[in-house]
Amino acid sequence: MTSLTGERVLAAAVESFGTRGYEATSLDALAKTLGVRKQTILYWYPSKDALLEAVIDRTAVELAAVLERALSRAGGGWDRVERIVISVFRVSVRRPELLGVVREASRLGPPAATRLLAAVEPLMARATGFLADEMAAGRMRSQDPRMVLLAAYSAVLGMATEVEVLRALGFQPTARDLVRRRRQLLAFLRSALGVA
Repeated sequence: MTSLTGERVLAAAVESFGTRGYEATSLDALAKTLGVRKQTILYWYPSKDALLEAVIDRTAVELAAVLERALSRAGGGWDRVERIVISVFRVSVRRPELLGVVREASRLGPPAATRLLAAVEPLMARATGFLADEMAAGRMRSQDPRMVLLAAYSAVLGMATEVEVLRALGFQPTARDLVRRRRQLLAFLRSALGVA
């Protein structure tokens, strides 16, 4: 066994936990998908919970990298908000399992949600500070920046991962519809933040 095997296990777990869910993923099924024995998975990750922890950590690192890249290309003010929203929507198309892991960790509650929160807390603190600064400078409407983040997080995650809810509301899970929803969300956020 090599570390390549451990990476394969982790990648397959991210995919399965993010698309099927933690409870719906058995280590036996994961092993079968990978063409290895269950003991191989347990060699790298001594339990399903340990594998979930690694999945959350990997997901947080990948999403943080996506957001950092988006911010590195963004200007100031509204451009930063827009770049972040666009980058998360792109992730929902290119790597939907990552947002699925976020949704799943939140749904599972502690300790999974606590681990995810700890991993993304530095990004959330930066985002809260940025919004507070923009509001204090009068470039965005003054409101609780944490509520703005919560609303944006919920909207983006819901639009990207809740396919059945979207269908029930008459939205289609197509790329064209996703782009339309992204535009509408950006217009809503722009209006809510009072950005001209």
